[in-house]
Amino acid sequence: MADSLPAKSIAQSHVTLASIMGPHDTNIHGNIHGGVIMKLVDEAGALAAVRHARMPVVTIVIDSMLFHEPIRVGNVVTLNAELTWVGRTSMEVRVEVTAENPLTGTITMTNTAYLVYVALDPDGRPAPVPRLTYETDEQRKRAAEAEVRQRERKRRQSEES
Repeated sequence: MADSLPAKSIAQSHVTLASIMGPHDTNIHGNIHGGVIMKLVDEAGALAAVRHARMPVVTIVIDSMLFHEPIRVGNVVTLNAELTWVGRTSMEVRVEVTAENPLTGTITMTNTAYLVYVALDPDGRPAPVPRLTYETDEQRKRAAEAEVRQRERKRRQSEES
């Protein structure tokens, strides 16, 4: 059934979200709490998956979430989410997070995350999603890397069963 759905490009589901970080977002060290960033990452990733599938999705895996640099109060956090791979009912989304000091214009890459979502039909069961088309060598490279991650996820899942 997924083969009968029209394929979509990565650009068709790309998401950019931006938010200014305030004092209410901090941890005990005065940096932005990692959980705040994780929530934003999941929201951006889910929105990209919904745009691709055009149906509700659920998060099934946070494959990795790297924290490269701390984020400070007053920074503008920008999240860019795009699909890297799709299966029959699941989609991997890569989310990059940057923090901008709006006073200096300095932008720092702070986080990279890979999440997997499953599309749901009206009865809450996994539903087929459109195929993904790749237009650049970078997109094809990320798709190949995503295939490796998916095989590793399947391997871990079979070991846990």
